[in-house]
Amino acid sequence: MLTPLPAPAYPETATVETSETIFGETIADPYRWLENDVRNDATVAQWVEQQNAVTQAYLNQLPGRAELAQRIAQLTDFQRISTPVKRGGRYFHTSNSGLQNQSPLYVRDSLNAEPRLLLDPNAWAQDGATALADWSPSPDGSRLLYAVQDGGTDWRIIRALDVTTGETLEDEVRWAKFTGLAWVGNDGFLYSRFPEPEAGQNFQALNYNQAVYYHRLGTPQSEDRQVFATPDHPERGHSVSVTSDGKWAIVTSSLGTDSRYEVHAIDLSAQGGDAWQAVPLVTGFDNAWSLIDGVGDRLWFSTNKDAPMYRVVAVDMGQVTAAAPPQWQPVIAERGSVIESAALVGEKLIVSYLEDAKSAPVVFDRQGQELSRLELPGIGSMGGVSGEPGDEEAFYSFSSFNQPAAINRLTVGTLASEPFFQPRLTFQPDDFVVEQRFYQSKDGTRVPMFIMRRKDVAASGQPVPTLLYGYGGFDISLTPGFAASRLAWVEAGGAYALANIRGGGEYGKAWHDGGRLANKQNVFDDFIAAGEFLKAEGVTTQDGLAIQGGSNGGLLVGAVVNQRPDLFAAGNAAVGVMDMLRFDRWTAGRYWVDDYGHPDQEADFRVLRTYSPLHNIRNNTAYPALLVTTADTDDRVVPGHSFKYTAALQAAGLGPRPQLIRIETRAGHGAGKPTDKAIAEGADILAFLAHWTGLEL
Repeated sequence: MLTPLPAPAYPETATVETSETIFGETIADPYRWLENDVRNDATVAQWVEQQNAVTQAYLNQLPGRAELAQRIAQLTDFQRISTPVKRGGRYFHTSNSGLQNQSPLYVRDSLNAEPRLLLDPNAWAQDGATALADWSPSPDGSRLLYAVQDGGTDWRIIRALDVTTGETLEDEVRWAKFTGLAWVGNDGFLYSRFPEPEAGQNFQALNYNQAVYYHRLGTPQSEDRQVFATPDHPERGHSVSVTSDGKWAIVTSSLGTDSRYEVHAIDLSAQGGDAWQAVPLVTGFDNAWSLIDGVGDRLWFSTNKDAPMYRVVAVDMGQVTAAAPPQWQPVIAERGSVIESAALVGEKLIVSYLEDAKSAPVVFDRQGQELSRLELPGIGSMGGVSGEPGDEEAFYSFSSFNQPAAINRLTVGTLASEPFFQPRLTFQPDDFVVEQRFYQSKDGTRVPMFIMRRKDVAASGQPVPTLLYGYGGFDISLTPGFAASRLAWVEAGGAYALANIRGGGEYGKAWHDGGRLANKQNVFDDFIAAGEFLKAEGVTTQDGLAIQGGSNGGLLVGAVVNQRPDLFAAGNAAVGVMDMLRFDRWTAGRYWVDDYGHPDQEADFRVLRTYSPLHNIRNNTAYPALLVTTADTDDRVVPGHSFKYTAALQAAGLGPRPQLIRIETRAGHGAGKPTDKAIAEGADILAFLAHWTGLEL
């Protein structure tokens, strides 16, 4: 085993006498100046430059890093396409030849026609950091809406093009964020936007007063008409979708990230947009409601009202009036597994359940009678079904840890599936084995875990350096999926483990509730127990366990490292929420109080104070090697979280292992990241973790 590289000399980070007294406790905040936007504060920009210089010098010394980057690139270099969307007899999908920074969008004029290039986002920016964030063809397939994302920001610019000619139309809609693209006929669309921020506050100001607007093609954005807003409740967010037949717009309102919504319906068939009226369907912000689709006046929804694992219900809008509230009719009863997604295609409902975090699709008729199960090729995830009521065909994807997404075409009448697109790989999936195990957490809760290893490594029974990944929050389920960097780690002889800890949605509402607010410590206990299990079972070596998580998962890494620094050899905390006492002061941070609580309320503050990564670093304690990763244009979790956390780590005297930060430029929270940046970042992270866990590359 190679001699580990010593920690480098860190740049000196200035401290400022800043503190607050919160509920009787004085909270020092000497690095608050690092919260400033790197674009506007030269001192912060200089700090970023100095930290990156030290980090890159260290990473450049790591053995096998260049070879790892090369192998991740090779494992990425295969054609992949998105699930096709059919409109007006045309089929739309993205396709990446392998190493393109962004995936171009293509159209086929028939199922077997040659794909024709519509949009190539690789030509939009020299550094490849401007992305095609979303797209939606019009109902007749003649036009296309698309959203542009620059440098990783959550802001979107919406444009349109003529599909036949490929010409971009003059329309341009700005300040859209957290929005869908919902066509109204073929000449206009609904979208969600915020007011334009004050100058210089684009990437840090809190987001309030989201509203739904209608834009008619060929008109300036200044003429867009507000369709739905709640000015008396500026904290509410509003998203909109339209049924496949174009009759109903459904506005879903939220208070934060929690799955508790109000729902309004707008009859788009009313003459003239001025006559559109929003009819309340669900009030009270008590439960989750998700539109599946509609046919005429009949709408289908999935909901967890009276069903923590979700059920399917329907409503006849022809019977809904101001004096007659909606009468919800049961269609598919709650089962023992949570509903992951549902689609109305042809005359059938295709419902994908999560059975122990694995996809298990079931087909029903429109009345809820079970017809059949769709067989999947193994442990994996079924992508959302693409199709509409009345269609004779549908498309869906299947992927797993050792299998990139393959696209299948489903004949709806017979439920027969056939391959539509199978990626040609540079590796053999059968060389790897994916298994699922269960372990007990601190309080006895049974938690599932996926483990991927090379087949020969698994057969040997020998412990190997292991990378453990987790998230644990916001009702988000972690399911099997392919990533080239994961496979490169396993191909080199390591093990990769994913723990489905509480806080996610793998087992419905109770699983989410069990890992948030006052129960957040359960998330950390579950993850720590996962690490202990991997050691006890001989999957990993005693000094070879690395951990990784992003966003809420970055918080997870920071919290468990503080609580059990002895358990882990190394960690990567990516774009993490690290200051739990101030997270609600920037951009979308105010939404997260549903999972974290309110820092300005004493009961919540007491809980947050116990695990906030920034505020619980154990000075003069031997810590794992840590690589913090973030990006300068992340306006979801602003980089100040990672900046302050890293400065505190470097000042705490945490032993001989390094505490470094890698700050990407012109990149955000993750979406839209160019392929070359993703490969470079993946190689840096894995080389760092491999060096400190003993995985020889």
